[in-house]
Amino acid sequence: MVGCAGSAPGPASAASCYLVEHDGFRLLLDLGNGAFGALQALADPTSIDAVFLSHLHADHCLDVAPFVVWHRYSGQGREALVPLYAPVAAERRLALAYEPEGEPLTDVFDFVPVGPGALEIGPFSVSLTRTAHPVECYAIRLTAGGRSLVYTGDTGPCPSVVELARGAHVLLAEAAFPDEPDLPGELHLTGRQAGEHAAAAGVGRLLVTHVPAWVDAEVQLAQARSAFAAAELAAPGLVVEP
Repeated sequence: MVGCAGSAPGPASAASCYLVEHDGFRLLLDLGNGAFGALQALADPTSIDAVFLSHLHADHCLDVAPFVVWHRYSGQGREALVPLYAPVAAERRLALAYEPEGEPLTDVFDFVPVGPGALEIGPFSVSLTRTAHPVECYAIRLTAGGRSLVYTGDTGPCPSVVELARGAHVLLAEAAFPDEPDLPGELHLTGRQAGEHAAAAGVGRLLVTHVPAWVDAEVQLAQARSAFAAAELAAPGLVVEP
């Protein structure tokens, strides 16, 4: 867990970023604001083999900019391009985030547009499904060595995310909304809804993540556990073995 704060960096965590490793291959799931600094405490940035961005909201993608700075100017960058898997608009969006003129970032990244379906990233078999979110966003299932991890990205209640997660060993699920009336339907999950998704999918373990600093994380966890007992909170630096 590199960063797990929801919607913005918090006082104790960067925004969304998760480092997944198998057989020496290192994949970043999202790279939200504040995450690149935290990443350097956990891994050499040049050891990152690929990046997957669930969507292009700031708290999931904006630390691509310092990642580029590192590779261009540290003198330690990789010679090979870093594959960056993301929705179709990523190349332009991230170039504009880096500087107003939108200088191409193709000296650092090999941009790979994604959509629903299956692909391979390094040693991982990957399945993607569109989530219930205002912008194009994908939940991802990674399978390697007979184990599976599903990350929801951002989503409201979503049957296709349940199907993607069915039988997974670990579900990393967002829970940004407090359990209040009249919540938007296609934006975020509550803690209870995250637990309900985990129970419906029959996963082995639920990690509750993407809780904003202004929402009580312990309440989110308690509500998740009311629907799925094997739930715990994501935390910066937490290491999980599926």
